[in-house]
Amino acid sequence: MLDSSLSSESGFEQVQDVFENPLVKFITWGVLSALLYHLVAGIRHLVMDAGVGEGLESGKRGAQAVIVIAAVLIVLLGVWIW
Repeated sequence: MLDSSLSSESGFEQVQDVFENPLVKFITWGVLSALLYHLVAGIRHLVMDAGVGEGLESGKRGAQAVIVIAAVLIVLLGVWIW
């Protein structure tokens, strides 16, 4: 799709037409949501590797924070896609 969208103006319009389909938007949102959650959890692990939040209670709070932050970002992503 990237190659097609960059090849010509008509290719770009064809890719735009594909992304008008609600199923394609939903699949795109699902894939990007998984990547976004993975990114937020990865940042948490990097912070933990620096020695912050390694205890049991701080680990639980960190996990809860990841879920809340990822949920907010995923909702914002859905608004952006639709």
